Amino acid sequence: MSNTFYKETDDIIERYELACERISTIKEDKDLPDNLQGFFNQVADFILTVVPVMNKAIAGELANRSLEECQQDADSIFAIYSAERYSNSFLCPTYSVEHLGQELGGILSHVFYKLTSIIRVAFAGRLDLFTIYMELFLQVYGECQMESEDKYRREGVESAVYSFQHDYCQIFISESTISMIDPEYDFYTDIIVNADLSDDRYMYRYGTYIGPNERGIAVHLRSLPHEDVVAMARTYVEGYIKGFEVTGKDISKKETVEVHAPVGFELMTREAIRLFNEAGLAVTVRYGGTTGRNLFSTVPNKQCEYDHKNDKAYIWDKGLADRMLEVLKNTYEKHKDLAAVFGGPAVIETFGEVPFEPANFEANSKYTEKQDELNVYFASQSGQITNQYVKGEERSFTIIAYPIPEIGKDFNEIFNETVAVNTMDYELYKNIQQHIIDVLDQGDRVHVTGRGDNHTDITVKLHHLDDPAKQTNFENCVADVNIPVGEVFTSPELEGTNGVLHVTQVYLNELGYRNLEMKFEDGKIVSYTCSNFDTEEENKKYIFDNVLFKHETLPIGEFAIGTNTRAFVMGQKYGIADKLPILIAEKTGPHFAVGDTCYSHAEDVAMYNPDGKECIARDNSCSLLRKTDFSKAYFNCHTDITIPYYELGDITVITADGQELPVIKQGRFVVPGTEVLNEVLDAYRG
Repeated sequence: MSNTFYKETDDIIERYELACERISTIKEDKDLPDNLQGFFNQVADFILTVVPVMNKAIAGELANRSLEECQQDADSIFAIYSAERYSNSFLCPTYSVEHLGQELGGILSHVFYKLTSIIRVAFAGRLDLFTIYMELFLQVYGECQMESEDKYRREGVESAVYSFQHDYCQIFISESTISMIDPEYDFYTDIIVNADLSDDRYMYRYGTYIGPNERGIAVHLRSLPHEDVVAMARTYVEGYIKGFEVTGKDISKKETVEVHAPVGFELMTREAIRLFNEAGLAVTVRYGGTTGRNLFSTVPNKQCEYDHKNDKAYIWDKGLADRMLEVLKNTYEKHKDLAAVFGGPAVIETFGEVPFEPANFEANSKYTEKQDELNVYFASQSGQITNQYVKGEERSFTIIAYPIPEIGKDFNEIFNETVAVNTMDYELYKNIQQHIIDVLDQGDRVHVTGRGDNHTDITVKLHHLDDPAKQTNFENCVADVNIPVGEVFTSPELEGTNGVLHVTQVYLNELGYRNLEMKFEDGKIVSYTCSNFDTEEENKKYIFDNVLFKHETLPIGEFAIGTNTRAFVMGQKYGIADKLPILIAEKTGPHFAVGDTCYSHAEDVAMYNPDGKECIARDNSCSLLRKTDFSKAYFNCHTDITIPYYELGDITVITADGQELPVIKQGRFVVPGTEVLNEVLDAYRG
């Protein structure tokens, strides 16, 4: 068993002690202008606030703290993220630029943000990493002392940050990759499996933000009968295993699964780890912080995260990108046996946070056009490297979601209803959805329209079925890789897919969009807009950055019809439709995904529906490029955009000879055999 990547040495201890001593004296210095000295004083105070935790970790005392001491440590460290304090600190780019000027304000705010990583490494007992972050801070301080003009100070700071990232990505990337595939690195797994989960103190050992959601969900799970928690874990684990079965992949080749779980869900996660182990799978758990993946917690300040999301632009160039790709490649190559038996992620998501619509500030870092292209290149290359060692045609996943207390006063009822939604009748929905597929498979194309304020009007071209008796265009998706049940989906033909997709309001990747509209020609985006900001330029940039992920265009990778009307009613009944995660929201109406297909990197693996028919719509003209130019085949993104039933007009299948076969009319299912889907809607509407 090993939960660290390093052995403590006298050299590291000496460097740590020297850095602590120097940082503690910075306030005594008078070499710099007051505003600049103020920055270093503020950051030094932050570092020195975390040092006691580092010292407790070295001494092995973190697990022995009282609950009061745990909360005091957390409150003092995470206070920098409070809304009032953030807006008046150098951690905020706008404040930093106002007080330090254009030359230094942005890059130094980035340095501060980067140094917040010491929180995680302190709680993990990583004296080596804590030390190199302190040394970066002192190097930046030295660069500013040596120069008298801000222009040259900035050059020195950028050089220091660049060198830090270039030199130490060998540690950061390799450790992150190894932690995903090697269960021997079990720092976080050990806490989940062995801590006393009846005592909130265990949460404060992770080094991530602990707030009302984390504490509240832990209390709620403790209140449930043990068998209910086991049932939740079993649904999650069985979904993962079933995902291999339905996609025709051999799980016996796999030995490891990566668990992604929110802090507070440990009672369920512990049972899931036990069940995975019983199924012959070892578990890995990585730190995720506030990313919404790996081991994660709620975000203490979403505007802060948004303000700094493009900070890499300060140093991002081809040399750094290639260095990071080199490290990734070498790490996988060195550990290729572990990568080969890695099965993929099993993800628990949460929902219920207050929807976030970010504010744009001029001081925030921005990528150049060349850097945007480099981001696309890096995503493509890193995706190819990963797929070389963790083969897409052999791996799988599962995702399930639960609400958190922030969702409101009806949390307990919503949680219970979500559990019910996550465990709906597999066989019932399989049969209902087969009726829909039987109609869809008669079509040459599908016409989708909105109603009311929604002006969607798009025609989706379907693949030709050479043998309809043995082939189908649509996958009958129940509850395996995507829990809960409830959709049929296809990868459309791009050529011949044209029209407008519009939703009045949607939340994608935790960001809100008002009047999101995209126009498609031959299956690719040709224009897009929304009404979030005052200027069209800001609206387009928002979508370009966060939906197109800096691609000039994206294809429609998926067209689906969601059938989970019970989940839709849950959203309406409790007023939480805007808080449902895409995992559930995509089941509450038709949706279109922009980006890669659902079969990305596994197009050549035959996929069969429960009725024995092969799903042949696994490719489009973009993914087929993998056979001639792999770099142009994939976009490394897949974002679902759902039209809710109340904004939906009609979904009509059009046959090759022009016959029209309705699937949904004015938001209601009309295919014989689907009547039960409307019963839930009718009961809610009274």
